[in-house]
Order: sequence, then C-alpha cells, then structure tokens
Amino acid sequence: MRQRRSLFEMIFGGRKKEPQNITYLELLNTLIATFTPFGGEAYSSDIVRAAVDAIARNAAKLKPKHIRRVNGQIFLVDSDIQRLLSLRPNPYMDAFTFYYRVVTHLFLTNNSFVYIDTDDTGTIRAFYPVNYSNIELLESNGEIFVKFNFLSGKKVVLPYTNLIHLRRHFYKHDFYGESNNDALLPTLELINTTNQGIINAIKSSANLRGLLKFSQAMLKPEDIKRERDRFVTEYMDITNNGGVAALDAKADYIPLNNDPKIVDKDTMEHIKQAVYSYFGVSEAIVQSKYTEDEWNAFYESTIEPLAIQMSLEFTSKIFTEREIGFGNEIIFESNRLQYASNKTKTNMIATLMPLGILTINEAREILNLAPVEGGDKRLISLNYVNAQYQDAYQLDEEPQQQAEGENIKQGGENQNASNTSSSY
Repeated sequence: MRQRRSLFEMIFGGRKKEPQNITYLELLNTLIATFTPFGGEAYSSDIVRAAVDAIARNAAKLKPKHIRRVNGQIFLVDSDIQRLLSLRPNPYMDAFTFYYRVVTHLFLTNNSFVYIDTDDTGTIRAFYPVNYSNIELLESNGEIFVKFNFLSGKKVVLPYTNLIHLRRHFYKHDFYGESNNDALLPTLELINTTNQGIINAIKSSANLRGLLKFSQAMLKPEDIKRERDRFVTEYMDITNNGGVAALDAKADYIPLNNDPKIVDKDTMEHIKQAVYSYFGVSEAIVQSKYTEDEWNAFYESTIEPLAIQMSLEFTSKIFTEREIGFGNEIIFESNRLQYASNKTKTNMIATLMPLGILTINEAREILNLAPVEGGDKRLISLNYVNAQYQDAYQLDEEPQQQAEGENIKQGGENQNASNTSSSY
C-alpha cells in the first residue's frame, strides 16, 4: 500500500528547525500580534465573488520579468527565477493560477503571504501562496517570524524575510492590513437579508392562501379538519396546474390577499455598487463589457497600484542587497494596448513608427501579430528634418551651405561689435 504524503510536509518539511527563545513581537500601536482573516463569509456572496474574480483574473495576466538595470539600460535576465515566476511558481500551480490566488487572498483578507522556498544553498526553488486560518507575529534574536496556523491543526513558523507580504487598507496595525469585517460586514448582511426577502416573497406568492367558511350551523372539529385537508390535497397540490378550486354550497372560499414586499431595483443597484466601489471595480469590468476608457481607468486605479506593490515586494524579498545593488529587479507589466480598439492601435502605429519610436515587431505586437525576421529595425520617415535646418530645406538650399552662411553672418556681427566697442 502506497504511503500517503502530507502536502504540509511536502511544502514545509525540508525547513530548518524553528528558532529557540521565540516570543510574541511587541508592536508600536497595538498589543495584538495575532490576525484572523475575514473573507470566507464575504466570498460566499455572489456580488463579492464576482468583484474579486474580475480583479484577480485580470491581475493574473500581469507579466513578471526579471530585469537588470545597467548604466541606464534595461536587460531581460533569463534566470531560474524568471522561469519560476512566469511559468510555474510551484509544482502544483501554473503562473496564472498562482497570481489569481495571491490576488484573491489579498482582496478578501487585505493580507496575502507567499512563502519563498529555498534549498540548503539559498537557491529559490518554489513560491507558495499561504492560505491560513490565523497568524501570529513572533520575534527571536532581533528577527521577525510569522506563525501560521492552518485549519488542519498544523502550524509552521517562517522567517518574515522568506515571506512576500502584500497588504491593502494598511492603516492602524503595524504589520497587517485592516480586516474587511467592520467595513464590509454590514453590506453583506444587507445583501443576505435582501436575498432572503426575495426568496420568501417568491415562495409566499406561489401558495394559495385563504379561509374555508362552512355554511352549516355547527360542525365537529374533526369534520372541519377533514374538509380542510381534502381541500388542500385536491386543490393546493402541485399537480393542480390550472390553479382553480371547485366548491359546493356547503362551503365558501375566502382568499387572503398576499402582497409581499421586496427591495426595489434602485436599492438593490445601490447595494451592488457599494460592493463594487469597495473593491475598486465597475460593473462594466465585472461583466466584461467595458470600453477602452473604462479599462484604462480600471487598470490605472486598481491593477497598476497592485503591480507596483508586487514589483517592490518581490524584488526586496527575492534578491539580496548586493544583488539589488547590481540592478536586479522583478517587475510586473501589462501591455494595455492589447485592450485598445483597432482604431487606437492603428493611429498609434501611424503616429509613432515614422518617428522611429516603434520597431516593426513592436508594431506587430500591438496588433497581436507574431514577430518577423528583421523586424527589430526602426523605420524613420524622410519627411522629418532637423529644426535647425528647416529654412534651408524650404528654400531648397544645402543645410551645410546655410550653416556656413550663418557662421559668416555671426562672424560679421561679432566684428561689428568689436569695431563699435573700439570706437568708444
């Protein structure tokens, strides 16, 4: 029988032993070193899930790049880190799934941790997003550690330097982003109450409600109950598709008007927009029916700040100070032009290519076309001229001839100036 292996051991099993004499980290503004995420309840809401999914699936398209800046120039580094971050950060996730989960954690709990797994030589071999039930900040010999507690009951203590930590709503706490509890919970309760009200209204309106009034003077309680049950069985059963009940003269049916109240459309729209605003996303983005301007606004307000934070945090935690000093950096970029209209793309190419700003392959990339051989050349229009010699071209003169004329003229002016000075 094959022995079962623990995913916990496969990820964290090869670590060194936990540090000794470890205590809770003393913070500046609070005594609470423990954080319990609030997010499970929020993710159960379809509106919250749709908003977070729209952000995560677009942020997961960011392109990680290991670059090196040398003398003002940027070089792409074909390293193991580049391959890990762009293809498969760990054995269980491709890059898109990895970033999707990291961003989902961030927006649901306002804290997202990625464990950097290294071997005995310090070489990075994997990146793992950490999904925890709660965490504690610890300290030992001046070094900060984070204790992760999982729902399975297992625990692990990791150096903070081995953790990529992304945060949102970072305000009161010294280390953690603020919980969504106080800000989002009232809206979630309102959404739940609204949904329950609609469900109950539909159920109540689907039922036949009324009174049976018998014309006979006195009936025994058991007879009344028997007649009522017969009426319910025959006319209020789901098989009564016609919805019509027939009675003889001994009884009258008096209907009870049922007018359930539900939240109006404007109120429901306000609630939904409140959730979208909280997460920084619009309905057009959620439903993928955005215009070019709406996409650009979403990118600049939500995706780009996230890309900047990820670039800074990944760089500082992946590389040593010496490696950073040599220009090593992780950046996350997105070609926003792929979401532009064809008209915008062609206008940009027509404007920039004659100036030599774009190469042939760069222009083809904007149009989502594959590169071609020799496409790294820059084409420059001959319709442009150095502004210094524009008059020469307009007068059909040689630029050098005009330049010499200007020099003679300037020399004459200088000579006149000297004569004038001497006359005084």
